[in-house]
Amino acid sequence: MSNLFYQTGLQRPQLDRAEGIYLWDKSGKRYLDGSSGAMVSNIGHSNPHVLAAMRAQMEKSTFGYRLHFSSDVAEDLAARTAALAPEGLNKVFFVSGGSEAVESTLKLARQYALARGEAQRWKVISRFPSYHGSTLGASMVTGMAPFNAPFAPMLVQMPKIAAPRAYLDGLDPDDPATGRHYADLLAEAIEREGADTVLAFIVEPVGGASTGALVPPPGYMERIREICDHYGILLIHDEVMTGGGRTGRFFGSEHWGGRPDIISISKGFGGGYVPLGAMIARDDIVEAVLGSGGFQHGFTYAGNPLACAAGLAVLDVIEQDGLVANAAAMGEVLKGRLEALMQRFPFIGDVRGKGLLTAIELVSNRDTLAPLPRDLNAYTRLVDIAYDKGLIIYSRRTRGGYLGDHFLVCPPLIITEEGIEEIMTKLTSALEDFAAEAGPRLTEAG
Repeated sequence: MSNLFYQTGLQRPQLDRAEGIYLWDKSGKRYLDGSSGAMVSNIGHSNPHVLAAMRAQMEKSTFGYRLHFSSDVAEDLAARTAALAPEGLNKVFFVSGGSEAVESTLKLARQYALARGEAQRWKVISRFPSYHGSTLGASMVTGMAPFNAPFAPMLVQMPKIAAPRAYLDGLDPDDPATGRHYADLLAEAIEREGADTVLAFIVEPVGGASTGALVPPPGYMERIREICDHYGILLIHDEVMTGGGRTGRFFGSEHWGGRPDIISISKGFGGGYVPLGAMIARDDIVEAVLGSGGFQHGFTYAGNPLACAAGLAVLDVIEQDGLVANAAAMGEVLKGRLEALMQRFPFIGDVRGKGLLTAIELVSNRDTLAPLPRDLNAYTRLVDIAYDKGLIIYSRRTRGGYLGDHFLVCPPLIITEEGIEEIMTKLTSALEDFAAEAGPRLTEAG
């Protein structure tokens, strides 16, 4: 019996050690980390440069409360983070994880409105489906029904617009008109809610677990920026998963020349070595809030020197080893190999993604895109089969939390073609076993 509990009663083997793209349990079995944990271990496991930087910092200090001390490592990491961010976003607020980062963006946006005398602005529009974190504040903008249902009486549900799932709606995902169609849903929602009450729009540049590496149609991100400018609302980019080089750019929004007002980042930012995240904001937003009485928000471990030392070392590895470029190159290889699986497995309905953020969606019929039977639990069953074969992948329900199945293949950015070949061998075997097990329930006449 274990005293630990998390989301379910599922028991996994105990972790013994990890190195590079592999982890070993205490029995000696090796697993290829095909999802970088939860899209976290961007530079791989046990990188010697990061471990050395952490040891050196531990010899100096492991904690200094942010209201009592700053530190060289915190200042240096803030400066390097701002240098990587879009122009004008030079203020960095450290946190311990993605939910904290998103929560911080919402609170900063609200306090900016108050500082400007716009107290009537409080609504944050987001998308459905979407996932922005598990705190109550982040849950308000998350569009995943099962995640929110238990807490409905405790939440103020924020307005939602449809995510640009063109493939499900029968629209051409490569047509700029499709991008404008989905972006204009934001303008319609702003008008419907009352433009003077809307505070911000929050969006993942490339969808994460909720939509399975959903890449927006051309023109979508640019049009979103135009709409936010037109109505005077803030644009928040949730880069918790996409930030840190995973999509082939350091920030996912760079693929579209993104100009957010506020960014949240975590996961690959700390690389799994320490709990670390950040909010990055426009100078004038922070100056207005600080000038009106201060930012009423904070976390005990913000700017922790050990975490910041690790974060600096993670950035060193990303930059010195050319991991952003490798993510772009290996992402093309991986996506091509995943697309080839469609010829063999008719229940693969869509392959999508950017860089090393890729996903496969499972369907019962490619023509209708009808989902697999819900009770088949394909999204969890396939993960378990792959796990038994020594491959770790990540899955979720595709269509708002109750229906649909997809899984993500997101290995560390250090992956090579040899590593991709190993992923494909194990994944193909897992798909074969799943197909044999599920049998005729995998297909729908159509």
